[in-house]
Amino acid sequence: MKLALIGGGSVRAPEFVRGALAFAADLDLQELWLMDVDAARLELIAPLCAEIVRQAGAPFAVHHTTTLDDALRDAGIVVTTIRVGFEQGRVLDERIALRRGVLGQETTGPGGFAMAMRNIPALLHIAARTEALAPRAWTFNFTNPAGLVAQALHHAGFRRVVGICDSANTAQHDIARWLGRPADAVKTEVFGLNHLSWTRRALVAGRDVLPDLLRDEAFINDTHLRFFGPELVRRIGMFLNEYLFYFYFRDVAVERIQGEELTRGEEVQMLNRQLFETLRGLPPGEALAAYDAYNQRRSASYMAYAEADEALREARTHPTEETAAVHHAQEHVGGYAGVALRAGLALTQDRPLRIGLNVPNGGAITGFRPDDVVEVTCEVDGSGIHPVYIGEVPEGPYLLMRSIKHYERLAVQAILGRDRALAVEALAVHPLVGSYALAEKLVGGYLDAHRSYIEDWN
Repeated sequence: MKLALIGGGSVRAPEFVRGALAFAADLDLQELWLMDVDAARLELIAPLCAEIVRQAGAPFAVHHTTTLDDALRDAGIVVTTIRVGFEQGRVLDERIALRRGVLGQETTGPGGFAMAMRNIPALLHIAARTEALAPRAWTFNFTNPAGLVAQALHHAGFRRVVGICDSANTAQHDIARWLGRPADAVKTEVFGLNHLSWTRRALVAGRDVLPDLLRDEAFINDTHLRFFGPELVRRIGMFLNEYLFYFYFRDVAVERIQGEELTRGEEVQMLNRQLFETLRGLPPGEALAAYDAYNQRRSASYMAYAEADEALREARTHPTEETAAVHHAQEHVGGYAGVALRAGLALTQDRPLRIGLNVPNGGAITGFRPDDVVEVTCEVDGSGIHPVYIGEVPEGPYLLMRSIKHYERLAVQAILGRDRALAVEALAVHPLVGSYALAEKLVGGYLDAHRSYIEDWN
């Protein structure tokens, strides 16, 4: 098999390659292609990936290219993780929103819309070329905002595209770790939208263990549920996606982010710049050690502002550079690599799998259209992807989901039609904006800031 990673100059590419090593034999992986439009970054990241594979005995060949068609041709699995506008685009997305007192996080609300405005046209082109050059390939999209992107691609007629996000399966992995069980021994039921999902059950040997765990303060404090506090977690009675913090604690999130010297985008931009400067001129072995130190620092500070404990928040904002152990067993491959590779193995080699994905609803969640892309537990095998029946969901999550899905439908139409008025309407109905006047200012700011990356809008 040939696997193509589009966005292969990303700082996450070496971790993806480490994950691919665990699946190489089962996938019969012969070639892994790294493609990126930024040749300079690719020339720094590709040798790291090649060194990782060399140290593992070179079970497959690593190629890198700036030519999309070369990477896609005859691929069996395609993974897309791009960022049109690079880190500076994210910085602008956050700051334009924060200046208006609105959350600018890159996957929710106005920041997510601005990112989608740049990424969706590029992904439509990639999907079209994939269909032409690798018609039997499955594409796993990790490009944010993953749910909105998947909605746009399915709306445009691309059917072998799956939205992936590691946060959809966090409950499964956290519960398995807490109970000392293999992840596949925990059968969760996840429902919602990307970065807006809830886990309502977690079956272990046929028994739902979630109610007991949510009453256990030690478990709550050991997971990101501590962001919400035990009282709210117990009131809702489900395992909460960490991104719900932006909805349930919107004012707190904005206040804490505005209180930081750097936004998350500015922090990542700084760390990436330091990494690339460090990598230049280093031999592969030393470069790999520098990369691992960077990766540990970046991961440690993720969502640090959501910590209620100020001392813990400070510690995570200024982490050490201690490197983490690298896992090579399939069950330890985390992040988007784990989701894409597990689902790819299930589809291409008929290895049955239960996993949370972003796919068309069909009839899984009551009250949503069959073509609404939702985040839901799926049964995956050689015959395809089959969402687990969820039925009716509690009214609070349901109303929030409906509101965000309405926004997503309008946003897709606005981006595909380059329609400014529809974009304003989309942001105005988003719960994190909720104002036509504010939406008008945000859309105008984003159109002006990203003019070099987008076509003219009506």
